[in-house]
Amino acid sequence: MPARDRLLALFVAVLWGCNFLAIHATLGQFPPVFAGGLRFAVIAIPTILFVPWPKVKIRHLLGYGLGFGTGQFVFLFIAMDTGMPTGLASLVLQASAPFTVLLGAVFLRERVSGRQLAGILLAVAGMATIAWQQAGNAALLPVILTLLGALSWAFGNLSTRQAAPDNPLNFVLWMSVVPPLPMFALSLVMEGPAEIGHSLSTLGTTTGLIGLGGLAYVVVFGTIVGSGIWTSLMRRNPAGVVAPFSLLVPVVGLSMAFLVLDERPSPVEIVAAAVVIGGVLFGSTKRRVREPDFLAEAETPQPTGVR
Repeated sequence: MPARDRLLALFVAVLWGCNFLAIHATLGQFPPVFAGGLRFAVIAIPTILFVPWPKVKIRHLLGYGLGFGTGQFVFLFIAMDTGMPTGLASLVLQASAPFTVLLGAVFLRERVSGRQLAGILLAVAGMATIAWQQAGNAALLPVILTLLGALSWAFGNLSTRQAAPDNPLNFVLWMSVVPPLPMFALSLVMEGPAEIGHSLSTLGTTTGLIGLGGLAYVVVFGTIVGSGIWTSLMRRNPAGVVAPFSLLVPVVGLSMAFLVLDERPSPVEIVAAAVVIGGVLFGSTKRRVREPDFLAEAETPQPTGVR
């Protein structure tokens, strides 16, 4: 992998790690489900007008849009709005990788190697420790919601594998057409017109402008720029070489949350985070040439991060 591409991969990891700060800012102004609908609606409109159809079956696009787009971000945004620490959210979403491997084994009959299984067990042990720590702080529900978001992302990955799009970036952009309607409908039921109206009528305030800035970052840098660079890297380099850079996303997320939001994970949570990242990394390294790559299979269909 050329040095230029390594720098680009590091740049994307930074973009996606900072994306969680942008989500935090967005949720300071907008109700969580409505914010998710806005995030995709802003991308969906120009996509319909200017981006070519990705030439995939509609059911696969719907599956990806409902799994990765709708389910993941409904659960994640509600989790962060109800107390999930920003830095830990960037880490717990890494559960999408082992979830994808397990779901692939169940639904697509993909083989799970011993190395993959060991990596999954390490990651699960780290996640369980974080959940235990958060339960002691009466914050278990946000962790569970974030894990459900990771599980939804994994289901979306299965649809991506079956779709096998010729142009992955176009596929990602067209996926954004699916979530707005169900998210806006769910927002009306859960959050109500009054709360939605208040968030729109106060956009001129300081909090409103910060929220708009966060939304702009998520759309432009987290999705379009980050996904565009990542897709080009995947085309030019082996997936197993590019994919491990996504493990830097929670490192950046935790670090930025500490620096900007003064979030201070406990020593146990720091160790658990290292176990999670180590488990995913262990499963992603090849022992033999023919052994499936854990992280490449889990993450290749869709760039990480919240993008």
